[in-house]
Amino acid sequence: MIQSINPANNKVIKTYQEISDRELSEVLSKMQYAFEDWKTKSFNYRASLMKTAGEILRSKREEYSKLMTLEMGKPIAQSRAEVDKCAWVCEYYADNAEKFLQDEIIKTDSSKSFVTYQPLGVVLAVMPWNFPFWQVFRFAAPTLMAGNVGLLKHASNVSGCSLAIEEIFSEAGFPEFVFKSVILGSSRVKDLIADPIVQAVSLTGSVPAGKSVASAAGSNIKKTVLELGGSDPYVVLEDADLNEAVQTCVTSRLINGGQSCIAAKRFIVVEKVYDRFVELYVDLMKQKKMGDPFDESNDIGPQASVKLRDELHDQVLRSIKTGAILLLGGFIPDSDGAYYPPTVLADVTPGMPAFDEELFGPVAAIIKAKDEDEAIKLANKSVFGLGAAVFTKDITRGEKIAREKLNAGSCFVNQFVRSDPRLPFGGIKESGYGRELSVFGIREFVNIKTVVVK
Repeated sequence: MIQSINPANNKVIKTYQEISDRELSEVLSKMQYAFEDWKTKSFNYRASLMKTAGEILRSKREEYSKLMTLEMGKPIAQSRAEVDKCAWVCEYYADNAEKFLQDEIIKTDSSKSFVTYQPLGVVLAVMPWNFPFWQVFRFAAPTLMAGNVGLLKHASNVSGCSLAIEEIFSEAGFPEFVFKSVILGSSRVKDLIADPIVQAVSLTGSVPAGKSVASAAGSNIKKTVLELGGSDPYVVLEDADLNEAVQTCVTSRLINGGQSCIAAKRFIVVEKVYDRFVELYVDLMKQKKMGDPFDESNDIGPQASVKLRDELHDQVLRSIKTGAILLLGGFIPDSDGAYYPPTVLADVTPGMPAFDEELFGPVAAIIKAKDEDEAIKLANKSVFGLGAAVFTKDITRGEKIAREKLNAGSCFVNQFVRSDPRLPFGGIKESGYGRELSVFGIREFVNIKTVVVK
C-alpha cells in the first residue's frame, strides 16, 4: 500500500493500492496499441487536444493548486503559479511542435536527402514530488505532441496529483492509454524499464535515483534523459546592486520551501561586499514567515516529509560542527508537521555538507571569496552543474562569466535561475544529461531518421 501524507500535520490523506504485475502488463500492451494509432494523428489534431488540456488546467486551477499544497506542502500561491505554467507548456508545444519536428532537407549527391523525426513509442516518466504537476507536464506536452505515448510513475507521496494529471488528459479528449498514471513503488521501476514495450525513460530526481535508472536503461540499451540534483552557485561581485541581489537570492532560496533542484543553494560573495551582503541577507530572511501553506501570508510551508526535514537538519548540524557559523534558524520547531525555518549559514567552505551536498530546503550557505577568480573557482567546485547566476552592474562582464566561466546547464545574469518552455533545460556532471523544453526537449524522444533517395 502507498500512502499520501499531509506534511503540514503528518496525517494520512489517502491510501492507494499498488498496481499488480498482471495489471501493469495489460496497461503496457494497451499503451502499445494506442501508440500505433496515436502516431498517425496529425499535429493539428494533437494540438487541439493539448490546448484543451491547457484550458482545463486554467479552469480548474484552484482545485489542482489545493491538491498540490495538500500533498507536498508548497504555499498555495506557488501552487497556482505552477498550474499556470503547466497550461503554458501545453500551449507552447501545441503551437510549435510541428515546426520543431518538420523534415529538414539536406543537400547531398543524391536527388533527395532529408532528416525526419519519428516517435519511439511508450516513454516512461519517473517524476518527483517537489513540482508534482510541472515536472510531469514539461515531459508530457512535448512527448505526446511528438507522437509518443506517456507512462507516468510519480512519487508515492503525490499519488493524488498523479491520478489528477491522467484525468486532465482524459477529459481533454486524448485517446485512452495515450497517457497513463500507474501507482507503484520505486523498487519495481527497474523491471518496468526492462519491459520491451518501454522505449525510453525520463527521470527527474536525486542522483542515486538517476544512477539506478540510467543503469537499468543502459543495460537494456534505452534512451534516457536525467534531470538530477543541483547546488546552484550565485556569484555576487563587488559592483553588484546588493539590495537587488539579496532580494533575488532570498527569493530563489525559498521558492518551494527551498525544495527545488534549481533553487539558489550557495551564495559566493567577494570579500569587499561580503559583510554587507550577509547583513542584508539575514535581515530579509528574518522577515519571511513559515506556517500553514494555505495561509497566503506565509512565505514557506512545511518540507515534504518529516524524514526529509530531519535529513536537512542533520546536514545543517554537520556543517556547523565543521566550522560553519549559524546566523539564523537551524532548529526543528516544537510543532506538528515537517516544518523547518529559514536558515542561514555563513563562512561555509569546501568540505562542509552545506558546500558539497545539495541542501533541499530553506537553508542558505554563504561563502566568502577573495575576488572574481576565486568566486568562479568556488562556484565550479561542485559535483553538480544544473544552474548558476552572477550579479554585477557590468552586463558585459556578467555575460562573459555566464557564457564562458560558470559550468552549468543554465546561467543567468542578475536574476534567479528558472525553467522556461522556450529555453532548453538540463544540467551537466551529476546534475544529469539531456535537455527538456524548447526544440531540444521535443527531439530527445524521437528517432532522428535519415532518408536518402537516389
